[in-house]
Order: sequence, then structure tokens, then C-alpha cells
Amino acid sequence: MKPRIRFLSSVIALVLTASGIGAAGALPATAAPSSPVNKYVAMGDSYAAGQGGGDYANDCLQSPSGYPALLDAVKGTNLIRNVSCRLATTLDVNATQTMALNRGTTLVTLTVGGNDLNVAGIAAACVSPDALACGNAISAAGALIYSGVLAGRLATTYAQVAVAAPNARIVVTGYPLLFASSADPRIAQLNGATTVLNQTIQGVVAQAQATRPNVSIAYADVSAAFAGHAIGDVDSWVNFAGPDAFHPTPAGYRAYAAAIAAVL
Repeated sequence: MKPRIRFLSSVIALVLTASGIGAAGALPATAAPSSPVNKYVAMGDSYAAGQGGGDYANDCLQSPSGYPALLDAVKGTNLIRNVSCRLATTLDVNATQTMALNRGTTLVTLTVGGNDLNVAGIAAACVSPDALACGNAISAAGALIYSGVLAGRLATTYAQVAVAAPNARIVVTGYPLLFASSADPRIAQLNGATTVLNQTIQGVVAQAQATRPNVSIAYADVSAAFAGHAIGDVDSWVNFAGPDAFHPTPAGYRAYAAAIAAVL
């Protein structure tokens, strides 16, 4: 195990213990849904809303090409509410989006954490000629990760979702690597930062699974699905320019929906 990853695992464990996630009663036990139809609530940031998919329904940039709409079309899943919104952070999810949940909710999807680290801003800095700006942006994101701040925020968010929707299956997603492998050290740094972000998310989910096994929470990895489809690949599933830069295309959101469906 690499030193940074070993350190990250220790930080996640400490944060979860300190926040009470590991304590009995911190997350509610979940009864198996009795209904054959999933009463589905979609939560999270622009990746959850579908930015990059086009034909936006509102200022949150919710798209019919986004994965919530695609999952809603699957038999047995009924999208009751979509409260995902561009620019949303873990704090926004806690403050506003969890209000959409109740005991009748049986499925929750959640993509969040990228805006806490300003991933889009980092990507923009790292494709600019300013190598210093790229390094500074990645360092700022790294400080939130390796200090345990992001892990603590994620742990709090997952706990709040579980409390608000005690009968729901919670599926948390990661993020794709935005760029194809490159000799450019800035691209390697950026992809490395995304990898650590995903490891942080997955680690917090794993800790929740281990400490409260009656809570139905799972991680959906999307990075493998986007392999060969990043910016710089011939068939890219990530927008590179314009207001939707660094967000998936409709093909990318189909990959997101497939990754989530595989977990379900």
C-alpha cells in the first residue's frame, strides 16, 4: 500500500470514529423495501444533474440525458424527486437536498464531493499555460483530502441521507478521470487528484458499510467505464470546451447509469 493511500485510510477511519459514524445508532438500520418499485430521489452536483447532456430543464442544469432520467426509464424505478444541482457541495446537500427524503424513499443516488475540491476549476487551471496555477489548485484540493476534511464532510452527508431515508438503498458514485494518459505532468497530477478523490469517497462508503452493515450503501465506480473515452481519446465522453467543459456527454451519462444499474 502506498504511503499516501495508507495515510488516507487512517484519516478516514479517524474522522468516522470522531464523527460517531462508527458508534452504535449513528446510522439507522434499514429495512428491506417492501415495494417492488423503487421510489427514487436523485441528489448531488452537476454530474448528478446531467450538466453536459443538454436540453436543460432549469438553472440547476438538470438534463434528460442525465443518469437520473435514464434510471427513471428503467422498469421498477420511479424518480420521485430530482434535487441535484450544479455547484452543489456536501454542505449544500446537507442543508437543502436531504429535505427531499423521507421514510418512503427506497432508492437514493448521490454524486458529490467534486465541488468541495473545485475539480472543474482545477481542470481549467491544468489545461492553461500556467503550471503554477495548476499546482496550487491541486495542492489546495490535496489539503482538504489529506487533512481529513473532505472525508468528514462525506461521512456527515451519508449519515444525514441514511437518517432522512432509513428504508433507502443509497448508491454513491465517483468521478471519471477527465483526461487520457499523457506525458504532461499536469495531466498526470490532475488524474491523480481525481483518483484520490474517488478513493476518499469509496473509503468513506466502505467504512459506513463496515460499521453499520444494516445500512444499504454502495459505491458505483465509473472510472473504468470512461477508460478510453476521456479528453484526448478519439471517442471522448467528456466535454472539453464551453460552459459544459469537464462534464460528461450523453454517452458519458449512459455509462454512469449503467454503472449504477450494475450495483443495483
